[in-house]
Amino acid sequence: MQEPVTEGGATAVAQPNIALIKYWGKRDEQLFIPMTSSLSMTLDIFRTTTTVRLGTEADVDSVALNGKAASGEAERRVLVFLDLVRELAGRKERAVVDTHNEAPTGAGVASSASGFAALALAASAAYGLDLDARALSRLARRGSGSASRSVYGGFVQWHKGQGEGADADLSSYAEPVPVGDIDPALVIALVDGGPKSVSSRAAMRSTVDTSPLYQGWADSSEGDLTEMRRALSRGDFEAVGEIAERNALGMHATMLAARPAVRYLSPATVTVLDRVLQLRADGIPAYATMDAGPNVKVLCRRADADRVAEAVREAMTAGSVVVAGSGPGARLLTEGG
Repeated sequence: MQEPVTEGGATAVAQPNIALIKYWGKRDEQLFIPMTSSLSMTLDIFRTTTTVRLGTEADVDSVALNGKAASGEAERRVLVFLDLVRELAGRKERAVVDTHNEAPTGAGVASSASGFAALALAASAAYGLDLDARALSRLARRGSGSASRSVYGGFVQWHKGQGEGADADLSSYAEPVPVGDIDPALVIALVDGGPKSVSSRAAMRSTVDTSPLYQGWADSSEGDLTEMRRALSRGDFEAVGEIAERNALGMHATMLAARPAVRYLSPATVTVLDRVLQLRADGIPAYATMDAGPNVKVLCRRADADRVAEAVREAMTAGSVVVAGSGPGARLLTEGG
């Protein structure tokens, strides 16, 4: 059940996003400044709802995830983020955080993006920060880089920023991008809903540090972004799909070349990728993209989504298929939802 905004607290909802031009690699680990700019589509499914209440009597923060007390790295990331919000607000009260993810956490469907976008909005409201969308995007970035994009709905670019330190922090934010006549859908093949064998953070760091293919992909990704923005602006769906697919497969190639290799692709993943190729051979514009994990997202026109979903489902021996459209940005819930 969704909690309304209350005195000394706030509730926010945010949606995940799927990058079509990928974010993979940081040049500043503390500030979450990326090596390259990225571009994503916010989804209309798998939302995160987060309530932050201030506890004047509490000595420590309390964090619950999906009805259970958070622990380990998940708890640590939220606690560090709350300290950042308190520093910005000049406040000291501890917080009680209650978060519910509709997406499988840690399975490569961007639960951290929706999670920290919702936390950034709820916490900033609870602590009395008056942030515009750009400032909120920069704040969300400090919890999870991709969360900067979930502040907005539709298609969104996250700028890599310029310079170092404070200059990079101020210039690395997300903002919406103009889109022509495109009615997109993402067919998400959840071939494995469990936690990833290697976290995105660890895989990202290892790829940047050891893969001989990484710099070439990063350089080409800047060109992909320029082409993607042009394709979106003119409503060229086929070009959008082609650019997204090559950018994603290139990112996974850099992981496979890391030492040791980071391999998220499973046999089920490859089967779905082959089915996407067959769909195109049959005349249906469908294009694959993948984040860190085995799950495949298939970009298609909304009019083709049911047929694409059926074809992908037939290719899978396990897992599930869901269809997403373009979704809204992060928002506060008021009394009555």
